[in-house]
Amino acid sequence: MNRINVDDLEWDENDRSETVGWRRKRLAAAAGGDALGCSLYELPAGKRAWPYHYHAGNEEALYVLAGEGTIRHDGGTSPLRAGDYVALPAGREGAHRVVNDSEGVLRYLAVSTMRDPEVLVYPDSDKVGALAGSAPGGEKERDVSAYFRREDSVDYWKGEEE
Repeated sequence: MNRINVDDLEWDENDRSETVGWRRKRLAAAAGGDALGCSLYELPAGKRAWPYHYHAGNEEALYVLAGEGTIRHDGGTSPLRAGDYVALPAGREGAHRVVNDSEGVLRYLAVSTMRDPEVLVYPDSDKVGALAGSAPGGEKERDVSAYFRREDSVDYWKGEEE
């Protein structure tokens, strides 16, 4: 058994833009977790987390610890508040983005399976991502980490010798 205390971990900060940014503590990684990921997130007022996306191979879940916000999902948007648990299955039905449209901090746990390789889909930008060597949220070096617009797709045989 490996145990850590959240107070002993430093925040990883991502302040991408005026509207996108968060703080994260990678709990599962710090405790030596392998097949199950868990991170503590703090989303400041007015900020959004990762772009709207879904995972082809990994399931995720969110548990709201404090604050309020909104989750965009495949069916629209829904409010989030402390005590809410949201299951996000692999595939289009699990598409999501967390938004803090409140005046205070939104604090939640994000839990996920750590399957590798993984394909991510970003419906708004019509991109796909391919990852291999470390699951999303994983800390190992990746053999593959690439993102493409779907329109850049080529025929399977293009550039191959016949």
